[in-house]
Amino acid sequence: MTSSTPALATRTAEGSALQAVLLDLDGTLVDTEGFWWEVEREVFAELGHVLAEPHRQVVVGGPMSRSAAYLIEVTGADITVPELSEELKARFTTRVERGVPLMPGVRRLLTELAAHQVPAAVVSASHRVNIDCMLRSLGPENFALSVAGDEVGHTKPHPEPYLTAARRLGAEPARCAVIEDTATGVASAEAAGCRVVAVPSVAPVERTPERLVVGSIEEIDLGFLRSMIAVVT
Repeated sequence: MTSSTPALATRTAEGSALQAVLLDLDGTLVDTEGFWWEVEREVFAELGHVLAEPHRQVVVGGPMSRSAAYLIEVTGADITVPELSEELKARFTTRVERGVPLMPGVRRLLTELAAHQVPAAVVSASHRVNIDCMLRSLGPENFALSVAGDEVGHTKPHPEPYLTAARRLGAEPARCAVIEDTATGVASAEAAGCRVVAVPSVAPVERTPERLVVGSIEEIDLGFLRSMIAVVT
């Protein structure tokens, strides 16, 4: 999904140093990380393997090819990475087409950003077909644009997805606040030079002097996000 974006001068609400808010999708805005794990366990059960819970923390937040390769390696399943990737994507798409639950606090935060004309963008490792399905539950009008994992040369943890979103918004990465739920996503945003707040979903994310960690998006509002940028400007 793309849309026109107003000039930067009109987007910096009330003189704030904050220029944009970039948000991960799975596990951050929508409660779908469990969907992925259910699909992965289902497929591997059909292949004659049981996925142990510790594997979930390894694959969460990563690109599909990496997750598929890892799961094949640890199980020895008789399937190729492309075959597994396509099967997982197809089953996940079938699930999200029925709608996805929003994480607590998401609707309120998106409404607040829109009211103050602060542009928001989805930056996800998921493919375009799945992002568009999930945006129907979130309201595509809440986002100036979205960046999908199959639309960039390098997906998370590479900085390209966040650099792409900032560039398309006409924003400086250092003036973009990012909300992420995984260490992989955090690494991507920080490598891009963005200021990050982590809201861990499945696996813990380490707190650092430069990185904020909270328990829920319910703890985040526009004032919180503006204060993140004020720290580094």
